Amino acid sequence: MMNTTRVFDANTSGGKTLGDLPEWDLTDLYASTNAPELKRDLDWLKKECAGFAQAYEGKLADLDAAGLLQAVQRYEQIDVIAGRIMSFAGLRYYQITTDSDRAKFMADCQDQITASTTPLVFYGLEFNRLEDDHLAALLAENTDLARYKPVFDRMRAMKPHQLSDELEKFLHDQSTVGAAAWNRLFDETMAGLEFVVDGEALNLETTLNLLTEQDRTKREAATHALSAVFSENIKLFARVHNTLAKEKEIEDRWRKMPTPQTSRHLANHVEPEVVEALRNAVVAAYPRLSHRYYSLKAKWLGLDRMQVWDRNAPLPMEADRIVGWDEAQDTVMTAYADFDPKMADIAKPFFTDGWIDAAVKPGKAPGAFAHPTVTPVHPYVMLNYLGKPRDVMTLAHELGHGVHQVLAAEQGELLSSTPLTLAETASVFGEMLTFRKMLDGAENDEERKVLLANKVEDMINTVVRQIAFYDFECKLHAARAEGELTPDDINALWMSVQAESLGPVFDFAEGYETFWAYIPHFVHSPFYVYAYAFGDGLVNALYAVYQEGDPDFRTKYFDMLRAGGSKHHKELLAPFGLDASDPKFWDKGLSMIEGFIEELEAMED
Repeated sequence: MMNTTRVFDANTSGGKTLGDLPEWDLTDLYASTNAPELKRDLDWLKKECAGFAQAYEGKLADLDAAGLLQAVQRYEQIDVIAGRIMSFAGLRYYQITTDSDRAKFMADCQDQITASTTPLVFYGLEFNRLEDDHLAALLAENTDLARYKPVFDRMRAMKPHQLSDELEKFLHDQSTVGAAAWNRLFDETMAGLEFVVDGEALNLETTLNLLTEQDRTKREAATHALSAVFSENIKLFARVHNTLAKEKEIEDRWRKMPTPQTSRHLANHVEPEVVEALRNAVVAAYPRLSHRYYSLKAKWLGLDRMQVWDRNAPLPMEADRIVGWDEAQDTVMTAYADFDPKMADIAKPFFTDGWIDAAVKPGKAPGAFAHPTVTPVHPYVMLNYLGKPRDVMTLAHELGHGVHQVLAAEQGELLSSTPLTLAETASVFGEMLTFRKMLDGAENDEERKVLLANKVEDMINTVVRQIAFYDFECKLHAARAEGELTPDDINALWMSVQAESLGPVFDFAEGYETFWAYIPHFVHSPFYVYAYAFGDGLVNALYAVYQEGDPDFRTKYFDMLRAGGSKHHKELLAPFGLDASDPKFWDKGLSMIEGFIEELEAMED
């Protein structure tokens, strides 16, 4: 493929040049919004969905194994084309969410796809009405069909919760004006907010970045700017959360979901007791992890009490260094290559072929992600790169997702998608490889201390903070089931988990109670957040096996990534001698964080 990557020259952070930051080349999806291939695919989708329904509706139970395989493969191809269209529309939109033309194009694509795919609603419902013995016999007869068993298992897990065909079609049709519309309102509102710090108007990403500045007055000013703007808009954000939580409660009630979390656990193919064991292990470890670390950090900062703007402050001895893009790329790629040259080879096209969009730009969606698009194409990574050392870790993290998605694509569209609980494995592992590489290269104890402290903070943010987020969501949805929540109600729920998780050394400035408002996961993916803690704990346990010197570790690791969504977490972890359903498993992962804190404490002696 020709390298048509565009770059933003001389991007700066704090007045320092970051180098040439790449922008996405989306032509691997479609050349433009007017591309004839795009119109062809939209037309094909409408015709094929209608043809699929005509061929199979009311007839699935009569198909033999070969006939059912053909139906599944036709459905998979529909998934590919619809996914390709929405990936193109969505990625363009996230580049400039404030561009009304891009927003309209995405909404129009979504409307057309929703209308085209409405005839397919019967498929999952009818499939779940197949008798267990009949389906088992078909799978035993045809190995190609049997390969899709994990997909069928996940579909049939929803069997007790599916509604009538008519109701399911209604929910499908109205989805674009339900949660999707509120998601879009949240995204566009958040992207359009301006935060004035020292007379300068900044977007969310740049303002949040100031919370990691050495200058305490700048961190404090950024916190006050954030809380002022969140407070001005808090009624809107409360309305978004109230509506989405109520909509979810209604649908869960109709589907007879026992808890608000059940649908997420089913989607993640993870047992509720496993998530509960993780949650309980982390909450029990708060005093040994976050409380203990932040007390240590307060001492380093020379503070008796910590404020919320000190949580992500750099250490006093930490150089206020900007890492250029070329150095970040080299650091991550070297760490990947040292683990296995194959990993670096898979990662290389992200940098050379326009698979990364790195620069902070007006209207660009905040945060970072890796989007797998569809299996015949390739993933795309979005960053908001500002040259902080943590941004290097974010690059390592998202690139890990990308490598995972490339490998899992071998499974095909329906089997490649990894449950969220396992989707964080390669990303967190990529971070760990990069961290270990940087730690090994530390030139003195002071540099090692800074690296260790930053890693502990990242792990606390990934494990402790995300479980606190999960508890907040659990409380929010439980409270909303009892009635409408005022902004003050939601603020109080937020503060109840913050104080518990961060510990007694913190004071909470007025306005911090509104900081729930900017967390996108609460809006886009209810109860998603525990997947981060799951992934971190899993990788810590995996890395311990790697350090113990298992000679086949690399082969097993790549096999695990290649499996995508084709295996349950028990099957994937068994070759490493690990079992996530064992409560002691989570203690093993948490003990790695504790070990880093102990090493930092030893440096104080």
